[in-house]
Amino acid sequence: MSHTRSSQLPGPAPAPDVDTAPENTAEAAEPKPKPEEAAAPAPDTDSVPGAEAEAGSTTEPVAEPEPKSEPKGEAEPEAGADAKAEAGGEPEGETATEPMAEPKPGPDVKPKADTEPGPDAKPEPDAEPGPDAKPEAESQTEAEPKVAVAAGGEGASVRQGWRVRHPRRARVLDWVGTALAIAFVMFALLVPNDMTKFEVGRLLRIPAEGILGAALLLVLPPKARRTAVVVIGAVLGLLMIVKVLDMGSYWTLDRPFDLVLDWPLLDNARSFMKDSLGNTAAQAATIGVIALVLALPFLTTFAVRRISRLMERDRHTASRTLLVLGTVWITCSTLTLEVADVPLASHSAATLVENRIESVRDGLKDGEAFEKQASVDAFADVPPDQLLTGLRGKDVLITFIESYGRSAIDNPQMGEPLSETLAQKTQELKDAGYASRSGWLRSPITGAGSWLGHSTFLSGLWIKNQSRYNHLVAGDRLTLTEAFRRTGAWRTVGIVPGTQKAWPEGKFFGLDHIYDSDQLGYQGPKFSWSTMPDQYTLKAFRELEYGKEGRKPMMAEIILTSSHNPWAPIPRTIPEEEIGDGSVYHGLQKAEGKDPKDVWKNPLDVRDEYRKTIQYSVSSIVDFVAEYGSKDTVLIFLGDHQPNKTVTGDNPSHDVPVSVVAQDPKVLEKIDDWGWADGLKPASDTPVWRMDKFRDQFMTAFGPQSGDTPQ
Repeated sequence: MSHTRSSQLPGPAPAPDVDTAPENTAEAAEPKPKPEEAAAPAPDTDSVPGAEAEAGSTTEPVAEPEPKSEPKGEAEPEAGADAKAEAGGEPEGETATEPMAEPKPGPDVKPKADTEPGPDAKPEPDAEPGPDAKPEAESQTEAEPKVAVAAGGEGASVRQGWRVRHPRRARVLDWVGTALAIAFVMFALLVPNDMTKFEVGRLLRIPAEGILGAALLLVLPPKARRTAVVVIGAVLGLLMIVKVLDMGSYWTLDRPFDLVLDWPLLDNARSFMKDSLGNTAAQAATIGVIALVLALPFLTTFAVRRISRLMERDRHTASRTLLVLGTVWITCSTLTLEVADVPLASHSAATLVENRIESVRDGLKDGEAFEKQASVDAFADVPPDQLLTGLRGKDVLITFIESYGRSAIDNPQMGEPLSETLAQKTQELKDAGYASRSGWLRSPITGAGSWLGHSTFLSGLWIKNQSRYNHLVAGDRLTLTEAFRRTGAWRTVGIVPGTQKAWPEGKFFGLDHIYDSDQLGYQGPKFSWSTMPDQYTLKAFRELEYGKEGRKPMMAEIILTSSHNPWAPIPRTIPEEEIGDGSVYHGLQKAEGKDPKDVWKNPLDVRDEYRKTIQYSVSSIVDFVAEYGSKDTVLIFLGDHQPNKTVTGDNPSHDVPVSVVAQDPKVLEKIDDWGWADGLKPASDTPVWRMDKFRDQFMTAFGPQSGDTPQ
């Protein structure tokens, strides 16, 4: 209908004659008609050109069957005038197509059947509309969609207007958004949780989980479908978070993230970044990870909702598409069809969820299983005077070399130069009167988690996660270091330069005194994560403990950290008289050190720098023993775990080298039946022991049943 408004004051007027010319009627209604309006002969305002022109400025938009409507910008400013006109009984012209909205005429009005009433066909100012008439506000609510659009928000109106003006671009953006949503969901379902297994072919598979999820959304009623969209999106987001955690865990530890036991490792990872890259970089990385974790469920839910709406708009096409995909999946699964050597029919997401459920179940049971294992200890009740009798009077140095793994020896790029170093140091030890034996131990961890390797070696238990470590240090298990202390025949000390805060667990390991990074007196720079060079660590050990006159035999646990990730910059060996308090390393690092960011651009460079740090650490401990050891010195040095996959490559072993060095031939005679190789390099066919077996083997070999005490 069309509402025309008069600029004249309301008041009674004589009813016009039905034969009156329409132009005269228009003149009576409008004080300032346009020329073309005055010449319009048609009585119907829907067909009068003048009425159309006037609608642009004086009429409100109405719900008419014709597509013509008023500009939105013209009607709203007239709200005040509309209210005044309505209060004053302003007439409203209506087309014949909407008789229900036509007000009941007053007694002086002669309504026309097919034409809009003239300006005089209106009720008196104080007259009430008839019972069949709708109030103007109600009719405007029905007839003015513009008002509803405004109520929906200006942003929605702007977007809708842009879509009307640019329909082709809008369609393109819709399809692009939908394609991205489908691609994101496919990526979430198909991307592997171990990036070393990533291949483009894996993203070209058909996920069974996607087909089943889409089918579920298609058959559910609207309310249930909305709930299902949120649930499916959230589950998919959580799946992505688990995969991200697994990616980091595989890269560092070569195993999936344990959803029950590995959460404490996240704090260790943050500490590592802080020590290696600085506090700012660590905070930025932490914020980025948190933002990613929070964003993933929202992104996956948004993508699932968009796909659901697409299917709802064309249910027939969606049903046929799902039927075809389901048939193809069953066919590919039955025939084991592959793309790029990967099965085309995928259910990897379901398999991952199943594995995680099993892992959580095992993790919840792991504590109980470990306590049972720890309760069995063949040496727990052995009297102190019968412990380690074959080593009485000896200085025993148990030294862990950070990240010293089998790959350093077996990898062609690293193995040849390192083998030369090991051969050279073996000869130097022989020249100094020492002999050596070497073998392999299988560590419970790889890539990181040194304390788990240390505690496995010393406790004789398989400490593969933080939960087991916590159980261990809270108990009374006899460790190798505690066995030395318990005899009363040795002073036990710990040299732990990597410990930069309180370490209450040190008491559990039976150490009389612990020298951490603060107590070693170092005044030089850090070398990435490593707080000080190994050469300085050993010098401080000699000055603080080992070189003291008149001391009792000593058992020392020494941690060498120069070969810790990221393996740049690397300190070099310098004459000991130049070391001093370590200040000399400021100039050396600035002049010779490499930036880790530059090294890590190329995996070959990373391996090369890693190999150099192992050469440096091995040389430091061997040179120390050759220079300051004696016939009573027994050195045991080993790696705690393999480096990460950047160095080892895919599917590395967990093996680490271990060597025993002594001048007294009776020491090595007691381990002749171990089958270890002569020298500092284990043979490729040397037996591999689990690391938790070493404690019992060692304490048995050097216990009272082993024969006479070596002199």
